[in-house]
Amino acid sequence: SCGVKVPTKKLKKFEKEYQTLRESQLQQEDPIDRYQRENRRLQEATMRLEQENDDLAHELVTSKIALRNDLDQQVEDKADVLNKELLSTKQCLVETEEEKRRQEEETAQLKEVFRRELEKAELEIKKTAAIITEYKQICSQLSTRLEKQQAATKEELDAVRSKVLSCENCRDLFSPAGLQATSPGRQKTSTEPRDEEKDGLKEQLRELELELAQTKLQLVEAKCRIQELEHQRGVLMNEIQATKNSWLSKTLGSLKSSGGPGLAEPPPVPLSPQDAP
Repeated sequence: SCGVKVPTKKLKKFEKEYQTLRESQLQQEDPIDRYQRENRRLQEATMRLEQENDDLAHELVTSKIALRNDLDQQVEDKADVLNKELLSTKQCLVETEEEKRRQEEETAQLKEVFRRELEKAELEIKKTAAIITEYKQICSQLSTRLEKQQAATKEELDAVRSKVLSCENCRDLFSPAGLQATSPGRQKTSTEPRDEEKDGLKEQLRELELELAQTKLQLVEAKCRIQELEHQRGVLMNEIQATKNSWLSKTLGSLKSSGGPGLAEPPPVPLSPQDAP
């Protein structure tokens, strides 16, 4: 543009004059020519609209095809992702079932081992209790026997003492003066039978003292054996409890790591009063 400003009033005036001139030309023009021109204009507009329609239809078809391809690709991608997730889930399920089966087998083995160890421990406890009972009976018998032997020895000693005191020669012989006067090298006299009797009584006394000492030794050994067995029983009970706690800890730890349900703790082994430490 030339940059000339035209007033609005003049523009309206020019427009009005153009419209008037145009109407005058149209009135002067042949109607056939005018209709033909209008017809051509309409045909051109129709062709233009048809072309636009074709272009829009082509664009629509192209858009649909592109959208369908895009959707198909998205569906395929989503299907691939879902298939991969499904395969991964199946693999995880198989591994979980395998782990569960392994845990069940391990738990069953642990239960069986614990049951065998428990039965073995119970048998050992019963054997130990029976041995302790037997040794207690032996100790009781030995104590009774010792008391009887002590009483019998005392009676025999009293009898020997009475015999010695009732014999004048023996009484003099066993007195302090007689013991000092007696020597190994003195000659045999007519009292040799009495000497043999005294020797026999002394030998019998020594045998009784030896038997009494052996009985006391057996009693002490039996008491020591009872204490040793009671100590072994206490150690065995501690080992049973430690094995039980270890099995429970291992089982609960395995079940927690695999996410399985917990197992109830097995009841403690009932002990009779004589088995209790």
